[in-house]
This record gives sequence, C-alpha cells and structure tokens, in this order.
Amino acid sequence: MKFVTQVIRLSILLIMSHALVQAQVLNASSPNRKINVRLLQRAGKSTNELYLQVIYKSGKQEVEAIPEIALGLTRSDQDFSKSLKILHISKPKLIKEKYAALHGKKSVCENSAYEIKVSLENSSKSKINVIVRAYNDGVAFRYEFPGKQGTFQILDEQTTYTIPRETKRWMEKWNPANEGLYTAMSAEKVQKQEWSYPALFQTKDTNCWFLLHEADLDDSYCGTKLNNLQDSDRYKLSFPNPRDGRGQGASNPTITLPWVSPWRVVLMGALPDVVASTLVDDVSAPSIVKETGWIKPGLVSWNYWSSNHGTKDFKTVKAFADLAAEMNWPYTLLDWEWDAMTNGGNVEDAAKYILSKGVKPLIWYNSGGNHTWVAATPKDRMLTHENRKVEFAKLKKMGFAGVKIDFFESEKQDMIRYYLDILKDAAAYQMMVYFHGCLVPRGWSRTYPHLMTYEAVRGAEWYNNGPEFTMTAPEHNTILPFTRNVVGPMDYTPVTFTNSQFPHTTSYGHELALSVVFESGFQHLADRPDGYHDLPDAAKTFLKKVPNAWDETRLIDGYPGKYVIIARRKGTAWYVGAINAENREMNQTVHLPFLQSESNYSCTLITDGEHDKSFKTQFSKVNHSSTLAVKILRRGGFVAVFTPDSN
Repeated sequence: MKFVTQVIRLSILLIMSHALVQAQVLNASSPNRKINVRLLQRAGKSTNELYLQVIYKSGKQEVEAIPEIALGLTRSDQDFSKSLKILHISKPKLIKEKYAALHGKKSVCENSAYEIKVSLENSSKSKINVIVRAYNDGVAFRYEFPGKQGTFQILDEQTTYTIPRETKRWMEKWNPANEGLYTAMSAEKVQKQEWSYPALFQTKDTNCWFLLHEADLDDSYCGTKLNNLQDSDRYKLSFPNPRDGRGQGASNPTITLPWVSPWRVVLMGALPDVVASTLVDDVSAPSIVKETGWIKPGLVSWNYWSSNHGTKDFKTVKAFADLAAEMNWPYTLLDWEWDAMTNGGNVEDAAKYILSKGVKPLIWYNSGGNHTWVAATPKDRMLTHENRKVEFAKLKKMGFAGVKIDFFESEKQDMIRYYLDILKDAAAYQMMVYFHGCLVPRGWSRTYPHLMTYEAVRGAEWYNNGPEFTMTAPEHNTILPFTRNVVGPMDYTPVTFTNSQFPHTTSYGHELALSVVFESGFQHLADRPDGYHDLPDAAKTFLKKVPNAWDETRLIDGYPGKYVIIARRKGTAWYVGAINAENREMNQTVHLPFLQSESNYSCTLITDGEHDKSFKTQFSKVNHSSTLAVKILRRGGFVAVFTPDSN
C-alpha cells in the first residue's frame, strides 16, 4: 500500500549500530502532522530498553512534550522490559472510522490515526508487540502478547512517563472513590504521591497541553494509577493497593494468551483540543448493544442532596416526581433507603405514582459483597448473575428505566469484571446504568452506551460532608472541565441554589451555568423543589429546555482553576456556560465564531444580577461576528442560548 508522503510523513529507521547511545526505531506523525511519536532504543547497553518520546508542533516550533515513556511488562514467567530485540516493524496502518455516540460531548465521533506494530522478542525468544498510534489529538499505545496459549500473572508494568520539572500539572491524590481535589504543581512544588487519572499537564510552551489516562480496560486487566513516589519527575503506572476493597481480590492481574493491554492514552494539543477530545472513547471497543432505542439521556430530579433520607419518605418521593414533571425532566431517582419507605407508600406505590406523572423512575443499589463496609440495603441483589436477572426482570416489570450502583471501592481485576458483568446483564434487560463510588471512565460508554454516567468526582454531595467544600468548590469547578469531565460523563449533581448542610459561595449564575459546563448522560439536578420553583421565569425556562447530550463541544476560553467558558451545540442551537473561580469580578468579551456565518440568531443571556443570588436577563439578535460583553461576579457565572432565526 502506497502512502503519500505529504499526508503521512512517516519514516522507519532500523538500528544500524549498537555503538550509538540511542537509536531511533520509528517516527510516526499524526494525520495533521502536529504530533510525532518516536520509538527509541538505548543501544550500547546490555538492557536494550525501549521508550517512546512525544513531540508536539506548536506553530513552527517543536516541543518535546514528553521526553521519555519507558515501556515494558514483567510476567510471572519472564521479563519483557529489557534485552528486547526488534523482529519486525509493520507498515503503517490507517485507522479511520466514524461512530455515533448516544450521549456525551459529541454525537458523531471519529477514530482516525496511523498505527504501527513493533514485534519484539526477549532473551528467551518469547514475543511481545508494542502497538503505537498517532492521532491528531494525542497518542495511544498498548502491549500485546501474540502467543496462542498460557495463563500468567503480570507482576509489574514498567510504563513510566518522564515529565520535565518545569511542566505545570493538575493532579488528584489517589483515592478509591476518585473524589479528591486537584493540586496544581510545578518545579520544586511537585509532590511525591500516588495519583488518580486523569492528570493534566501544561508544557513550558504554554500552547501545548496533555492529559494522561487509560482506555479500553476490560476484565483481562486491572485499573492502574500514576505513582511518582520514587522520583518526582517520573510517573510510573502501578496496580491497585492490596488493601483496596477490604483486601478482597488480587492486586496483580492474571492474563490468558493471546492478550492485549488497555490503551495508554495521551490527549494532546492546545487546551481547546484537549477539552473537545473524544480519544478515550475513540480507542475503546465498539458498542456491543445492537438495539439502542431504549437508551435515552436526560435530566433527573434527586432528593438525597436536600434530604439525605428523602427516599425513605413517600411524600418526598412524590414531591420530586412532581418536580421532574413540572420541569420536563424525564427521570427521578429513588436513592438509598427505598426499601424502608414509609409515610403513605412503598417502592411499588412510588413507581406507580412516578409513572403516572409521565416520568420514569431510576433506583439505587449497594454493590454488595465483602469489598465494601457499607451495610445499606439492598446489598446483594447486584452481586451475582442470577440475582441480577431476578432483580432486573422485576424492575423492568415495575417500569424502572435504570439503576444506580454504589460503593465499588476497588479497581482490581475482579472488580473490573464485576462492573462489566453488571453492564452486560443490564443490557439484556434494557436497563440503563449509573456507577457511583466508582472508577473514572475508561471508554466504556462507547462499548456499553447504556452506561450513562459515573460519579468519580468530588461533587455537590460534598456540601453535606463538611465545611471545606464551601470555599474549595469554585476553583474545583473550573478545574473539572479540563480534567475529569474530559474523559467521560461526570455526575457532579450540579445546579443547587439553596443550601444543604453547608453553604455555597458560588453565585446563582455559577450554579445555573454548571448545567452546560458539566456533561453527564444522566444529569442529576440536586436542589429541592423550592430551589427551582422560586427561580425567575428565564432561569426556570432554561432548565426546562437545556439538553444534556450534545452534538458538538468547544472550549471558548478558560484556564484551570481560574475560569471556563464552554459552548455546546444541540441541533442548530448553541448553549454557552461560563463560571468564574476567583474572588473578584470579571468583565468578559465573548466572541461567537462557532455560530454559522450565514445565519442570524436570537440570544437569551442570563447573567449574575446585582448580587450573587439574583439574575439579569437580556435578549438580543447576534451573528457569528458579534460579541457579548458580560460582567461576571466573583465566583459567578452566566449562560447564553443561541437559536437561529427562521428565514
């Protein structure tokens, strides 16, 4: 197959001399030529170690974004990290496909890259392949054991990212529920720690950003995390801690040949490229669900935030069903304690009432098992295939549309298998799924599109847990669109105007904007009914109409921890959400190049009012060359809706 040089520009240089300090094995360019990934081998040493290097073209300048990504695996029978001999380098393969996404930041996605497979053998003549892809928005690589049989344990993965000290980074200390705050670091302030995915980096060339993650994880492996405990500049992938999940399950994964690892993913580009990227889903396996008409994203009323025991009260459940009906939201969630419901009805009565209002019920479960300390019931109904079949059949008959499953507390291989078994059984009964107290997305929403959202974030629930979120939320909210929410749906449970146990410092405009700034297939709006009933008409109308599954997403402006302005398109309408983290007012001039040049639009702009608990609404006519001048209060925000005028 002949590849035109100006399209692919890919060269392969075989090693000619072991006298060199290092030799370049291959240099692969992305289709747009902005990203180069090089495979190099240290020669002149007995180890013959392989590593990747990632180069980003910023204007005319080449930026060495990641100078070294060490490669290798250690299997229970032998080592595949040293003394590797190159047997063959494949011809470059064009990966090009389009696929539809039922929810997320983009409805039509592209998986487009150039792929090279490097075949290697170790000193024992055993084979391992390294598969490398160069994308316009990043790099992906994975390992492959091509053997036909054999079962082995993986003792260690040597994948290690070397990050220059001056690179800025935003990282979350690792915790089983992935509900921490992000820490901004660089130079001498870089901490040694275990870190959760995803991790965001800004190079010395401020136009180059990248996000480290993994994707297409299946039950042949465990989840990994980043670890720089040995060297602050080197982030090694490490396996789950033995104590995770109350010590249940093995930390080291067991594989059966033939086998491929999850993709190690580097999303890269200017900051808008990273925010808009769907690379984590792009590299993941296509959908296993053939008939998808039953999978419907939507907004959800949720009673837990305002009353931690709300589902125990039948009258509270009815009030939140009434709220969903009034606001045109398709769902309401029965959270924990639904099996102890009193005050006029039980779960069957609740389901009937909710359905009578034209709303569909969702329902909570404890994941159960010895991996969690939480005793809340029902605890075992999701734990086995047999139990799930019985429960899903019952729920389907009662009219429930989906399940929220909580408290996983581990990313060991047995827990990854449990997650995926739930998804497979749920698909058979056409039940949508929401994971809570869980891992960060790994691309499963492409493979299992009925997986609507994950928690894995410090969200508004933390206003219930202590006073610290009152002051940390504004900054945290402006980091999430550049980190956690980039890699998949995120159920923060946003848009709360009243207070829970601990108060907000965010403005009403900030809270309203979270409905656009944050993306989730099930968007649980968490305030009590009065919080929405008491809104002015413009804000209430906005929440009745705002989508939560998008055709296109663009970052207009922003910086992690400071502010963010995001535009999302649904059909021909555009929605803009903006939030400010800082303790000072901002005056923003918002440009509108995303609007179609040949169309005029009606704009509804809802901004902060005179104080943080008020709104100001403006109506205007605009086009793609117009600008909006917006004043944003400290910790404030705004939304805007642009609908094309009919000709």
